[in-house]
Amino acid sequence: MSLPPLVDLPAILLPFVTRAEQSLRDAVEALDDDHGLSTWTPERWAQFSRVTAASDFVTEQSVRDPLMLLELVRSGELDRGYAPGELCAQIAAAVNAAETDEQLGRALRRQRARHQVRIVWRDLTRQADLVQTCRDLSDMADASIDQAYQWLYARHCQQFGVPTGRRSGEPQQMVVLGMGKLGAVELNLSSDIDLIFAYPEGGETVGVKRPLDNQEFFIRLGQRLIKALDPMTVDGFVFRVDMRLRPYGSSGALVLSFNALEQYYQDQGRDWERYAMIKSRVVAGDQVAGAQLQEMLRPFVYRRYLDFSAIEALRTMKQLIQQEVRRKGMADNIKLGSGGIREVEFIAQAFQLIHGGRDLSLQQRPLLKVLSTLEGQGYLPPAVISELREGYEFLRYTEHAIQAIADRQTQMLPDSAQDQARIAFMLGFADWPAFHERLMYWRGRVAWHFAQVIADPDEEQGAENEVVVGGEWLPLWEEAQDEEAACRQLQEGGFADATQALKALASLRGSPQLRAMQRLGRERLDAFIPRLLAQAVEHANPDLVLERVLPLVEAVARRSAYLVLLTENPGALRRLLTLCAASPWIAEQITRFPLLLDELLNEGRLFKPPLAPELAAELRERLTRIPEDDLEQQMEALRHFKLAHRLRVAASEIAGSLPLMKVSDYLTWLAEAILEQVLALAWRQTVAKYGTPLRTDGTLCDPGFIIVGYGKVGGLELGHGSDLDLVFIHDGDPQAETDGPKSIDGAQFFTRLGQRIIHLLTAQTNSGQLYEVDMRLRPSGASGLLVSSLGAFARYQENEAWTWEHQALVRARVLVGSDDVGRAFEQVRAAILGKARDLPTLRQEVSEMRAKMRDNLGSKSTAAGTGANAFEATVPFDLKQDAGGIVDIEFMVQYAALAWSETYPPLLRWTDNIRILEELEKAGLMPVEDASLLREAYKAYRSAAHRQALQKNAGVIPGDQFADERRQVMRIWRELGLS
Repeated sequence: MSLPPLVDLPAILLPFVTRAEQSLRDAVEALDDDHGLSTWTPERWAQFSRVTAASDFVTEQSVRDPLMLLELVRSGELDRGYAPGELCAQIAAAVNAAETDEQLGRALRRQRARHQVRIVWRDLTRQADLVQTCRDLSDMADASIDQAYQWLYARHCQQFGVPTGRRSGEPQQMVVLGMGKLGAVELNLSSDIDLIFAYPEGGETVGVKRPLDNQEFFIRLGQRLIKALDPMTVDGFVFRVDMRLRPYGSSGALVLSFNALEQYYQDQGRDWERYAMIKSRVVAGDQVAGAQLQEMLRPFVYRRYLDFSAIEALRTMKQLIQQEVRRKGMADNIKLGSGGIREVEFIAQAFQLIHGGRDLSLQQRPLLKVLSTLEGQGYLPPAVISELREGYEFLRYTEHAIQAIADRQTQMLPDSAQDQARIAFMLGFADWPAFHERLMYWRGRVAWHFAQVIADPDEEQGAENEVVVGGEWLPLWEEAQDEEAACRQLQEGGFADATQALKALASLRGSPQLRAMQRLGRERLDAFIPRLLAQAVEHANPDLVLERVLPLVEAVARRSAYLVLLTENPGALRRLLTLCAASPWIAEQITRFPLLLDELLNEGRLFKPPLAPELAAELRERLTRIPEDDLEQQMEALRHFKLAHRLRVAASEIAGSLPLMKVSDYLTWLAEAILEQVLALAWRQTVAKYGTPLRTDGTLCDPGFIIVGYGKVGGLELGHGSDLDLVFIHDGDPQAETDGPKSIDGAQFFTRLGQRIIHLLTAQTNSGQLYEVDMRLRPSGASGLLVSSLGAFARYQENEAWTWEHQALVRARVLVGSDDVGRAFEQVRAAILGKARDLPTLRQEVSEMRAKMRDNLGSKSTAAGTGANAFEATVPFDLKQDAGGIVDIEFMVQYAALAWSETYPPLLRWTDNIRILEELEKAGLMPVEDASLLREAYKAYRSAAHRQALQKNAGVIPGDQFADERRQVMRIWRELGLS
């Protein structure tokens, strides 16, 4: 945000300026050399007036060391930002000139005073915005800590020897972690610094007669470092150092090894320590070892699952803070009070702790960047983010104004009229009431948004009338009433079989998973079940809801954070019950993969899956956040992406917001987006191992490879749970060697590339497999090469392929891969499908193949739908394989494409049955009524098949359904001469 324009100096502040100007002139006159103020312009004096009217600190430092201020003016440093490394270089030069610890402390304090004056000056004259001011302050802290550490470490080693790792034998350096605002590069004008000291491994010092244990060496070094920075001397202080965030707080060792830190956080780490560790950053010492330490601690901070327990922890922390605020009368504290800075931080960090283990974009430190990510990733609406951002920036500017007055670490609004006038003046307001009104507006908005994210759902009724949601069901769950009363309550709630429902709850209560739960998990379950029952009875069939949701509850009982998710989000629980009631397939998916519960949080996103370009872009972005060498995480990300978007499509289909054709489109786009990334991943891995293959003209393949989709994926007709019929084709030189150190010929390379793709698609991980893959449609089927060259593919199709393989080619299209190879494949496909054919022979071969399929796959009891009893309600109708069903329509379309493409090429343009039927109608090759009938019957059959799949039923329905459609499809079959 931008602050209001600068305002004129109010009269109440004029005495500050008069006194500061006179004091500065006196101090400059006392200098022995010929420095003076004669070169100062009116603009410079105006700046001086503005700054000293607001800041006693700048006045005091300028009068105490006028040469420092004059040098800042002469060098132009008050009027420009520093280049990268410039601030550090200045501090390093001053530190390197020191010869004793005392001289080190003096050099650091004088540098701090100099840079603090510059930073306050630029802040109050609006030459630096909030981000620049915080960055300069943090850079000053980083440089002060690191330069002091390096200076002290060298002398410490001379005195006590070089600390050396017992296991590695390598010299050891300390790692200094900056926490809180320092870690996030968000220091305020008078912030203390929260630090944690660590060292890589145990051992002892070498090079001295009496070696020290590494820990003792680093404890003494840490004490010297704190002494260099923290104490107040005649020269002031550098930074107040707070070490209480280390393990065990003030009673813990000052420095711990990496292993000891990891063990502590794994065994004893508390929620507030996770919150603190989000912003940790290596600010001094060994940066390489520090990066390793942060990687070791990442699993403690960011859980791999959705961790809604974080909200409980933040809520508890906020309650403790509020109690302290009330106890100490700190309502005017703009950091800790209601609607203060801490509440914005809590909102951002709640999402980081909950989702950051899976969404790596949230694993960052600066709050403003986290807010932008929350907006970009759809966690919060843009309007909410805008208010949080503006409110936070206003509060931080206010914090800086409060601290600029006297360089005091406080966030309390001042009581005196003069200081109140100063605050209003610094932020561009005419007077205190105008400023205070704006401040309270932003605090009110922040407090409101905080309540939406962090507030306890049980407090919705208001503090005067608190009612626990679902509380009326708690006695039943806790067995505090007899069985008869429990059954009566369930019956009154709408359960048809109250006895069975009670038995199911008892079975859950006695399950091994629940008996093994720890106390906290059991408390979460006890809070959740009454909510579940309260919402279940709102459904038309609560028995069905309970039957389908209790297995999920049992599955996640040991990971009770999922129960917290549903407890904290009544809307998500409502959507879960609705979807599970509608589809046992969805219930099973969520039970198998509870991470899908995350998708229920955002109703708008759940029922509005993205279009193809957005889908592909989202997956690309997600994978770019994962290191290229982390195959396990890449595979998990691909699988989670597929599971999440498949759930969105199913939910949209159930809600009626996505018609059948769009369902298949989305599922096909999803497969294509995944295949694009799988091919890229497999290509990188194969090239890294063997080098790049060559084309016949000697150029490098890039990749010279395509994945062709047949069947449902080729025809854009994927359903829930469909496998992928794929064929791999390359255009490389099979004989030429790859250009890597471990070279192989092109044929081997592309075979291994194909094997890698299949492995990535089919390997079972914690999140299942991506897709089942069927490669039997490749040339020569299961006995043929896994990957064909384009030439070999063309020769096979021309000379060896059966008619049924040409039928399959009708539905074949390039899914992903090289554009030039894709175009060449389309030419081969068009040439094969567009050949002149003997129609009687074609009809006979298509009919014979269809007869074989009916015999092998159709309903036996009705002779595959051709028997006299085929239309009776008591017999089955196989939607796909029986006469008059899906395959009959597909075969007719394929027959027509093969029969007439030579004279009507537009039939080759499409691979889906609906549009080919439209082309047949346009060309007059099929009567309008018949083409329309086949299209509508085809969509109706597929829609029924989708419904069956969502109900976890086979694609078989009673024989009396679709009777008219089936008879008409069979009639058209006969009229085409197929039998």
